[in-house]
Amino acid sequence: MLQIALWKRVVIWAVVAAGLILALPNLFYGRVESHNDALAEIALSGATPEREAAVAGWPGFLPSGLVNLGLDLRGGAHLLAEVQVEDVYANRLDGMWPDVRDALRDERDTVGTIRRQDSAPDELRVRISNPEAMPAALEAVRALARPVVSLTGAGSDDIEVAGDGDTIIVTLSDAEKAATDDRTIQQSLEIIRRRVDEVGTREPTIQRQGEDRILIQVPGIGSADELKTLIGTTARLTFHPVIGRTSDPEENGGARTVVYPSLDDEGVYYILEQTPVVSGEDLTDAQPAFDQNGLPSVTFRFNPTGARKFGQYTAENVGSPFAIVLDEEVISAPVIREAIPGGSGQITGNFSVAESTELAVLLRAGALPAEMVFLEERTIGPELGRDSIEAGRIAALVAFAAVLVFMAASYGFFGILANVALLLNVALIFGLLSLIGATLTLPGIAGIVLTIGMAVDANVLVFERIREELRTAKGPARAIELGYEKALSAILDANITTFITAAILFTMGSGPVRGFAVTLGLGILTSIFTAIFVTRVMIVIWFERRRPKTIEV
Repeated sequence: MLQIALWKRVVIWAVVAAGLILALPNLFYGRVESHNDALAEIALSGATPEREAAVAGWPGFLPSGLVNLGLDLRGGAHLLAEVQVEDVYANRLDGMWPDVRDALRDERDTVGTIRRQDSAPDELRVRISNPEAMPAALEAVRALARPVVSLTGAGSDDIEVAGDGDTIIVTLSDAEKAATDDRTIQQSLEIIRRRVDEVGTREPTIQRQGEDRILIQVPGIGSADELKTLIGTTARLTFHPVIGRTSDPEENGGARTVVYPSLDDEGVYYILEQTPVVSGEDLTDAQPAFDQNGLPSVTFRFNPTGARKFGQYTAENVGSPFAIVLDEEVISAPVIREAIPGGSGQITGNFSVAESTELAVLLRAGALPAEMVFLEERTIGPELGRDSIEAGRIAALVAFAAVLVFMAASYGFFGILANVALLLNVALIFGLLSLIGATLTLPGIAGIVLTIGMAVDANVLVFERIREELRTAKGPARAIELGYEKALSAILDANITTFITAAILFTMGSGPVRGFAVTLGLGILTSIFTAIFVTRVMIVIWFERRRPKTIEV
């Protein structure tokens, strides 16, 4: 008997209704301008540009997810950056100086006085006054070596220590340099991703290219300059002991000192110790806030290691000034009134609300470990995206029209039912894209157009099987039932193999290839559902009402 249980019909139509509800918000898609203030407000509210694009009038209790448009459809910014990994070597060796100094101080009776010397960025040179004690000095410094944290550098030390007369030379080992390069790129990737995600931008492409380059593509952002402003700033926060103030930016405060300008006081420069007491790498949180005067500020909190260093330094230097430095500019240089053991504080300055929000975003995302040089930058305007969408729409309509005409001409009323299922199929694809938050790209549109052509293939198999059964003089009900049963294995075999191909493309590919694989894979799932279940339930409902003695397929 040609029949479908009531509960199965309810489930089928419930799935169709759910897919339509999920897809409908895309018909009301609006546009939100992605300027800095809007991004700041969206970031603070926890919303996303897509959420803000929902039109007024759409019921709030219904799903409001939208299909994310890729860079080629929505417009946005494209950057190719080269990470200056060599900068990390210098920072790493500079950070080792306090440990080397303390290790040699324990041997002062043997090695004599200790003085750091000027050196190349990838070296740390320390002179001792007693060259005869060089073996003991080298042994003390070598004790600081640690195993390289890398699969390829197993068994190697992170530093190499050598002596040259009365000078100790500390360098990073080759294995440690390779491991540092890899960590630097991975850290840069993660920090860029955090900064982009902080402002609510959806589905960016951020991936490594080659040894030291990063590709960054962000849909929906206004320009490449806007993207560079967001991710190109190192946002390196450090806290330095203050040696003095000056109006001469060229003044020499002595060895291992730096001169940084004041952010607020023009013409004022601070002479600081080069090695910071604590840096932004120890930050765990930063939030925009207001100070006691109601002015915008940024609160911050250190991790346990940073809190211990910060608390110990402030306890030992009560009454002395210390400088809060952001990207080689002194934000403020307050005097330490009392020890600050809690590991938290507040940065104040002449900030606007937007500036304090941006600074908090940058600090919270972390400091870029090294400078990035932008080798390539492009801004893709939304006009190009609209042209691509229009071209894809035309292609989809042409494919639709061709398939609709073919099915109606070849299979009559049954072909019309297959065409209805095809329309529902495309709606279900967009519903799934909205549900999982996938990104629709130009190749993705190609995948949908391909799905339109493939979607009726299952119906063709079913209808041809029904024709064969009708030729054996079986009744209409039995012919329809056998047509679906006997075509099922062929439909599953063909679609499963194609789905496996789509899964491989998604797993192994990237960018446009994955966009194509997503829509192709989802299209296969919806095609099977509409061909096996939706068209069948429509035919059953029609057959129950009309009870035809004969049918034409």
